[in-house]
Amino acid sequence: MKHQFVIIGGGVHGCAAAWLLADAGEDVLLLEADEIASGASGGFGRRGVRANRRDLRELPLMRAAYRIWPMLAERLGADTGYERTGGLSLIEQETTGTRGGLVAARVHADVQRRLGVPTEVLDRDRLLELEPDVGPAVRAALYCPLDGAADHTATTRAFAAAARERGAAIEEHSPVTAVERSGDRVTAVRTARGERHEVGEALLLLNNTGAIDLLRDQFDLEPPVWRILPQALRVVPKAAPPMSHLIGHDHRSLSLKALPDGRVMVSGGWRGRWNTGLGRGETVEANVLGNLQTAAEVYAGLADAELDLADAARPESCSADEIPIVDIVPGTANALVGTGWTGHGFAIAPAVAEALAFWARTGARPDSLAPFSFARF
Repeated sequence: MKHQFVIIGGGVHGCAAAWLLADAGEDVLLLEADEIASGASGGFGRRGVRANRRDLRELPLMRAAYRIWPMLAERLGADTGYERTGGLSLIEQETTGTRGGLVAARVHADVQRRLGVPTEVLDRDRLLELEPDVGPAVRAALYCPLDGAADHTATTRAFAAAARERGAAIEEHSPVTAVERSGDRVTAVRTARGERHEVGEALLLLNNTGAIDLLRDQFDLEPPVWRILPQALRVVPKAAPPMSHLIGHDHRSLSLKALPDGRVMVSGGWRGRWNTGLGRGETVEANVLGNLQTAAEVYAGLADAELDLADAARPESCSADEIPIVDIVPGTANALVGTGWTGHGFAIAPAVAEALAFWARTGARPDSLAPFSFARF
């Protein structure tokens, strides 16, 4: 069977692109190796919708995402769990390396404002007005009032459902095993189920860590991308969650999000490991304890919180310079790839999908995607 656009990957990027292409009247097939939102786009809790301290090359996409998120649930006809809480990057030290601390805070705020992200520096007194339970070591914060969080699983599934409603075909449990080419054009893909799908206009490789293998095995490319296993914890505080904003930290590996049911999601850079025998990711006890201790040092109200869930089973792709690769696959004229999200691709996904859908339909790369090319390596 032939489809104009074939998308590989049922995470947030693939499902969002499928929805936008189908909404424009295009013939779309999405192939997912497992189930929708079964990878890094799924799991418990919420993900940050954050511009604060984001790589500056991503801020044009984040500005566009700021515009999309508040209207997204209505457009999709399903709840995304999105909430604009405001976001704080907490500061404890005068200097942190060469890029952080109080000495750099006003410069970061000024640059973010110039790039369209409302940001201000809060001293401790003003910070306590917003977060009265923050620990005594916190001296200041970078505050982005337009930041927030959303339910990544619900959002990804909402994109998929809306894509189906607009006519996109979605096949789960259909891993792609081969890509056929004629000259510089991708002409078809084959799946492990023995199916062959012809590609009319473009192929979009948006299967996150799976794109690494496809680029190597089918296009003879070694992208500067690898896999990690992010750790996420869910805890139950003895009282109400001690924070009300999206919380990050200037130098600690810490991210905190209050969940609608009163629990708290604790993450921020700690990693799990791959269990070869079981064939899946698992948590590392020392990293679980380290993450919990760090959270308690910043918010004493989390010191006696009960650990409810610990997960490190969802691989993420990371790039060498910590921003994604979104580009034409070298050597092809009609294959686009998005990978290397490095743990912060969810927030910009609606804007990335808009840009990718435009590129796939017109052949013209949007300026917002120019920084994410293979050529930078």
